Amino acid sequence: MQVLLTGFEPFGGETINPSWEVVRLLAEEKIEGVRVSKRKLPTVFGRAGAEIIKAVKEVKPAAVIAVGQAGGRASIAVERVALNIADAGIADNEGNQPVDFPLIPDGPAAYFATLPIKAVVGEIKKAGIPAVVSNSAGTFVCNHV
Repeated sequence: MQVLLTGFEPFGGETINPSWEVVRLLAEEKIEGVRVSKRKLPTVFGRAGAEIIKAVKEVKPAAVIAVGQAGGRASIAVERVALNIADAGIADNEGNQPVDFPLIPDGPAAYFATLPIKAVVGEIKKAGIPAVVSNSAGTFVCNHV
């Protein structure tokens, strides 16, 4: 099975982004029957989405796991909802700072995961890793992906 892992480049003046560090380390793990590809996404509205679409077309994965950073969280947050809005409290890495901008014009207000989110969180917890269901991916670049 082919899996695509994505993380982000640093932003907001930081020198590292934990999402990319986790992806980089996970991609080095050997998992029987799993081939892992990784991509570092730009923390830039518009470009991040285009890059992940390009990677999906190239890699043709059975699964995509997009990892992002949410400062202040003490556990893995598995996203249930992506909001159809960009509303950045800080500028992205190219200086873009959209306010109340729909990501998909005429699209629904939100998109809901079709995966069994609570079961995923349960399995992460069984492995001894703190995890929660998150009902919002926020409105920065991670939500855009």
